[in-house]
Amino acid sequence: MNYSYVIIDDDQESILKTKAIADCFSELSFIGSVQNAADGLNLVLEKKPEIIFLEIDPVDVGSNLSLGFIDTLHKYLTILPKIIVTTQEKNLAFDSFQYEVKEYLLKPVTQSDIIKLMLRLNKSKREEEIGIVERAKHTGNSPFSWEQKMPNELHPLRLCIKSYGDHRYIDAKDICFFQADNNSTDIHLNNGEMITAFKTLKYFEAVLSYPFIRIHKSYIVNRNYISRIHNGNSVCYIKNTNSRLPFSKLYKGNVDQVISDFANGNYLEI
Repeated sequence: MNYSYVIIDDDQESILKTKAIADCFSELSFIGSVQNAADGLNLVLEKKPEIIFLEIDPVDVGSNLSLGFIDTLHKYLTILPKIIVTTQEKNLAFDSFQYEVKEYLLKPVTQSDIIKLMLRLNKSKREEEIGIVERAKHTGNSPFSWEQKMPNELHPLRLCIKSYGDHRYIDAKDICFFQADNNSTDIHLNNGEMITAFKTLKYFEAVLSYPFIRIHKSYIVNRNYISRIHNGNSVCYIKNTNSRLPFSKLYKGNVDQVISDFANGNYLEI
């Protein structure tokens, strides 16, 4: 699951520190930052981020940053982005909860903070999606068609690898993992076959979503083919193959998310 975000903070150094931590997570996409409430409102209305990292106790009082910014958003938006308060002041937590802010991070924001945040956000989003589907099943009164709600189930993704007039079609569900090879990418299939596409791994990261996830500068894996995750050796094992894919510290948050997703499914731990 991917989220776009903005940072609204009167301290430029604090903005850079928060962004540096968030940049370690491929699920988070930075789309802007500002240092006062007026510019913050314009940024949110223009870019429509899914997450706002918001300072509510600014050094520069002229920035007008406070919890009142949330009230301003309510004037223009029916559904607000997820508000993540980031501040050095512990005592404002209770006030934040009165504004229905459920995420309160003390500065400096750490990688551990973001890992926990991502786990909570993804869990909440999954629960919302499950709730929508279940209500539609029971009532039949959903304003959306099943095709709109669950397009990936009704229309499975198919990749077309083109080369000099040759069109090679691959069902995404048959792809175990992608491996970078300079400016091309090797696509490894569940039948042991490997196909080369003349696109970078970064390209595939940008166009693919669940169940594909980046775990290393050289690898994107289909989580449905992960049979084992060894944190000690920083390795993912691929089902029915001898492939062992390394995962790097930069993408460790993605691997932790896979572990959490598995644990939240139909799961028995022994």
